[in-house]
Amino acid sequence: MEVIKDFLSTPPIKTVRFGGNVVNVLAKLKEGDTSDFELIRHQLADPDIKDAQIINWLQEFRTCVTQLGKEHEQLIYCVLSLPWLDRSPAVAEEYLAFLGNLISAQTVYLRPCLKTLVSSFTPRRIKIHEGNVDISDSDDDDENLPRIFDLCHQALQMIARYVPSTSRFLMPILNAKFPFVQKSSRTLECYVHNLLRIVVYMPALRRDVLELVISKMLMLDVSAPRGEIEEVESSGQQNQSAESQEEFLFDMDDDDGDGSPLKTSQSVDGAVMLHPVAERLDMLMSVLLAFIKDMCHVNGVLDVERAKGVYRDLVGVFDKLVLPTHASCHVQYCMFYLCSFRLGLAEAFLDHLWKLLQSPSLPAVIRQAAAAYMGSFLARAKFLPIATVRVCLDLLVPWLHLYIENQDSGSKVFCDISLHGPFYAACQAVFYTLIFRHKAILEGNMKKGLAYLQSLNLERIVMSQLNPLKVCLPAVTNLFAAITRKYQLVFCYTIIERNNRQMLPVIRSSVGGDSLSTNTNPLDTFFPFDPYLLKRSGKLIEPIYQVWEEPSDCMLDVPKKDIRKSSAEDEDDFLQDETPQGDVMMGVTPGSFDSHLRSPSSVGSPPIAFLQRPF
Repeated sequence: MEVIKDFLSTPPIKTVRFGGNVVNVLAKLKEGDTSDFELIRHQLADPDIKDAQIINWLQEFRTCVTQLGKEHEQLIYCVLSLPWLDRSPAVAEEYLAFLGNLISAQTVYLRPCLKTLVSSFTPRRIKIHEGNVDISDSDDDDENLPRIFDLCHQALQMIARYVPSTSRFLMPILNAKFPFVQKSSRTLECYVHNLLRIVVYMPALRRDVLELVISKMLMLDVSAPRGEIEEVESSGQQNQSAESQEEFLFDMDDDDGDGSPLKTSQSVDGAVMLHPVAERLDMLMSVLLAFIKDMCHVNGVLDVERAKGVYRDLVGVFDKLVLPTHASCHVQYCMFYLCSFRLGLAEAFLDHLWKLLQSPSLPAVIRQAAAAYMGSFLARAKFLPIATVRVCLDLLVPWLHLYIENQDSGSKVFCDISLHGPFYAACQAVFYTLIFRHKAILEGNMKKGLAYLQSLNLERIVMSQLNPLKVCLPAVTNLFAAITRKYQLVFCYTIIERNNRQMLPVIRSSVGGDSLSTNTNPLDTFFPFDPYLLKRSGKLIEPIYQVWEEPSDCMLDVPKKDIRKSSAEDEDDFLQDETPQGDVMMGVTPGSFDSHLRSPSSVGSPPIAFLQRPF
């Protein structure tokens, strides 16, 4: 009796067999008998299904893949949804074999297979019970994620071998499955890591994947204005010490040491951004920059041909997405970082911007943005030799003189941004470059350096009836005036005072032809390579970035209200409050999520005129 009682109180062991094999069930289904078909679906969806059962089911379905047509779509979805990623290696092996057979025999199921795999590119959802409410959240601390991602990529590579057109079907799925940008940093990091990892074995998708990733990062970038990030970070730092002490008092008895990754990072190196959007963007920038480095290097050595390929893809995305985006603060640094690998890359980028600036067929706003990028890059890229800076000035300044000559004979020789926007943007780029680089030009041989600056004939540009000093940002104008006065290149203060006395700071033609006054930044300018604020990824930018060093010997003539004094807490940027604000793959190898970012290597190649040789 005890044996019978134990048997009755023990739940029956779930078995695979239910009275017939899959082939027979499919035959019955064809005749209209769905009873066994529904039983299969029920057993496949059992959350307590065992590894041995999964293997038996997959073996059953492998034997009849040729009979699994479009009418069995729901059944196939159940098989594809089997929990195989976190099971034994035998289950994973059998699942991959099933996928191979299915795709070979029934290409109609290519999209469902791809969607299933891509859905596993982020941490799995788990339910957390809080009070009487079940909350769904991502399992960011899942230690099995590297293995899960490895299996997904193994499956994708296998499918790509069987179906050469896989990449054409995969890209729309990657786009549709991209997590909402407000998801956790870990979720976004995992998904972007996996997207970039696909590029390693599907190189044809690199341009499209980079475009997708950068487009999402730009959404984050423009939604986190520079001033807002600085305010949050500065206010958070003031309270961080007191908060850390309070947390320590409450955590003294916690012997498990299971603090969140956020707290751990804060306590170790303070690299976590307090601004939530900036934190997400910082994580993604770390992944993107590490990917760029890994793609361009082989065993730690720069591969020039690979770097050229990455440059071509990245500059295409730059033209399409980054250049037209106003007031982005950080995403554009992917080009800055890539160009630091080799001087030829930087020269190619400058040449590209120069061609955009002087192209009359492009919209004025694009030409102005190209000038802003060119001036900011020349000023801030520490890896640029002064010879390259001079080459660029020898392109920009003669172009300005030629522009003035062409306007002198016309009737539109007055300060009008709607007519001369690219000219003013190029002027500001030249002034901005000289502010940062004049010392380097004069170093070594003061006489030759001064002769070079005099040969630029800046006085003619400043004294032109187009009046660029009236349009440029006040901080740029005042510093340029102070520097040029010190070296007796041009005296700007008479023009500056005259401009300040005028009621209307600038004339802008409206649609109806009337004159409109404006007191805003007339060029609507921003300097793309203003100081980098993100902490983690900033470690890669810092060694290659030229910070602003205030020229104290020529500041006496500059109004203090226009130049912010640098300090230990804020050592850059003299354009603060002048610039308008807008309204980790940690390696491409599997299992590299927890690795630390390596320091970038900046290649200092001999200065050669970049217009005369390929990179």
